[in-house]
Amino acid sequence: PSRRLRGTGGALTSQPLAGRDLREQGWYQALVFAALGVLLLGGAVFALGSGTLALHPGQVLNALFGETGYQWHGVVWDIRLPRVLVGALVGMNLATSGVILQAVMGNPLADPGIIGVSSGAGLAGMVVLLALPQHQALVTPVAFCGAMLAAVVIYALAWRGGIRPMRVILAGVAVSALCGAGISAVMVLFSDRLQGALLFMNGAMTLKGWSEFGQLWPYSLATLLASLLVTRQLDVIVLGDDVARGVGMNVQANRLLLTAIAALLAASAVSVVGLLGFVGLIVPHIMRLVLGTRHRLLIPGAIVFGAALVMISDTISRTLFSPIEIPVGIMMAVLGVPFFLFLLRRAL
Repeated sequence: PSRRLRGTGGALTSQPLAGRDLREQGWYQALVFAALGVLLLGGAVFALGSGTLALHPGQVLNALFGETGYQWHGVVWDIRLPRVLVGALVGMNLATSGVILQAVMGNPLADPGIIGVSSGAGLAGMVVLLALPQHQALVTPVAFCGAMLAAVVIYALAWRGGIRPMRVILAGVAVSALCGAGISAVMVLFSDRLQGALLFMNGAMTLKGWSEFGQLWPYSLATLLASLLVTRQLDVIVLGDDVARGVGMNVQANRLLLTAIAALLAASAVSVVGLLGFVGLIVPHIMRLVLGTRHRLLIPGAIVFGAALVMISDTISRTLFSPIEIPVGIMMAVLGVPFFLFLLRRAL
């Protein structure tokens, strides 16, 4: 037997009762998070050991925790470790942003890249990168303003007595196209600085080091903690505005707060690696499948799995055609486009 349950974004899905009950068992939840932890740590060791110079796990551990004079210490600590940490933070931010946007927008297809939030952040960040390269510290706050503006415009365009999933997608496509045109215009105006812009457009992790990690981690720490504190609001808001008001929630204020958290998560990631799509689409759906729809489990699961997914994808991207490195955004598109089309077919 099955029961139709309301899932994230207001979509009704059919779930077996046995599967639902299993996901509510503490031992099962502990097992899932243990598996996610193993995947994250294994992915980190795999990433640190992979490259032109291949290192086995023992060498990686010696480089991390052994004497500083160890021959591979510099390779791991100065080159690979900061890139792995940046990838992990980017995956955490984009995955969590996707979870929040799917709840706030009432759309299971919502993703920072698909609905235009990342494009808004990308346009604002691109203006700073190309027009004001001497003000690199402004990239993240300016990108946040762009992401927030894009989210507000999408919300306003999609609102008509309530939020409907298809309106969100259509409004997001329009805003994304407009921001994409703006990015192209900026690239034409500053064509002499296009190398960095091309990497930005494709979500590249090339040459990411400790400075990028230092730029990203304060925003990530603050917004990820905030995300863990608003899980109850997310559980209520996915039930619909009428139900949320019925339990005493100020719907618009909470929607604005949640959108701001999601926008800052996406903007901080975009400001460091550029336009990396589909992480916020793939991760929430997989975690919802294995952990259920309660956000107190969904957000921690998305944080861990998002980090592992981007780390492993980036490692494959830089080693698949070694010594040529392809941007991780291309690898995520290869994974994400079929997944998105599958979800779109189900939603329609």
